[in-house]
Amino acid sequence: MKKSLILLIAFTFSLSLYSFSRPKATSHSLTIEVKDLRNSTGVVQFALYNKDGSIPDEYYEKTYQILKGKIINGSSTLTFEHIPPGIYAVNILHDENKNGKIDKGFIFPIEGIGFSNFQSIGFTNRPNFAKASFELKASKTINVKVIYL
Repeated sequence: MKKSLILLIAFTFSLSLYSFSRPKATSHSLTIEVKDLRNSTGVVQFALYNKDGSIPDEYYEKTYQILKGKIINGSSTLTFEHIPPGIYAVNILHDENKNGKIDKGFIFPIEGIGFSNFQSIGFTNRPNFAKASFELKASKTINVKVIYL
């Protein structure tokens, strides 16, 4: 009986040492800042992507996470929490009418849009995941420019 108890204590102790010595799963935060919006109407929709080929995504069906942020004095800031390390891209929509969609005129969006790593968008500079992506290996803050076409 004593021997069984000692073995049980030794096993429990070694198991607890193993659980403390294992590396902890890491996650990070990603803060996105958007400035110079043309007005403070509506919300800013922040879409986070983590797969190649997910951008363009006109109907937001391929997002990893999507959140909405308030606009204060023509700016909006939002933080995605508990994001595992990896390759990500961000798409921003200044959703002035709060319908969650990219509203278009004849061809181009009538609301502001933006992508990580993009300062302009056009026929020769179309967004895709490869161009918009960045590596997240620590918590970070990025700025995304919203473009009105």
